[in-house]
Amino acid sequence: MISVPLIGCGSASAAPADKSRRPVQVAKAGKPAPAVRAAAPSAPAPETELAPPPDIFDAQALDLDFWLKPRVLTLTRPQSGEKTKVLYWKDGQVIDAAYQELCHLMRDVNGKETAPIDPKLFETLWGTQAFIARYGIEQPLEILSGFRTTKSNDKLREAGVPAARQSLHIEGKAADIRIANLNAEVLGGLVRSFRQGGVGYYYRSGPRGGWIHADTGLKRTWKG
Repeated sequence: MISVPLIGCGSASAAPADKSRRPVQVAKAGKPAPAVRAAAPSAPAPETELAPPPDIFDAQALDLDFWLKPRVLTLTRPQSGEKTKVLYWKDGQVIDAAYQELCHLMRDVNGKETAPIDPKLFETLWGTQAFIARYGIEQPLEILSGFRTTKSNDKLREAGVPAARQSLHIEGKAADIRIANLNAEVLGGLVRSFRQGGVGYYYRSGPRGGWIHADTGLKRTWKG
């Protein structure tokens, strides 16, 4: 087994309530409400999206028990048609055989090469999947891209696909992920809250809504 550190945990207490809400003023009993002078017509205010539940973006709200339980990852690789559901971490240790299986699934499918994947990346992937399962969303996490050889990365760049010249995919420290029917902004916000590295938002039209780049490099955010 391979020993790896746990992701940092936050407070076990729930996220604080929104203090910006103020009670609606009502007239006192027996007295009419003050007359309101009609306002002049004005341009309609821009529509805003409803705020998500307080902790939907914040993995730091999780308690220690969340991080101590055994970790099972359910992944699919649409490009190769592979699927796996594997217990890869238990009692503070990475299970080597399971880790090797995950590295194989995260391989460069085009270049047909496998490389070690940063265990911290698997922490983020598992944490993301386990977190949304608390809301009843239990779907495989799709790996659109994992490890890439330099040659494969250069081919993507030549084809106009967003790929950095010194991509962390080449180092086994990045994955492009998606969860079917989960909004890309929600998924990206959640991944970002783990504070493990960079998060890239890649929006595309269609029922799946886009994908998220997650890596274990410097903490940064961008849209592609």
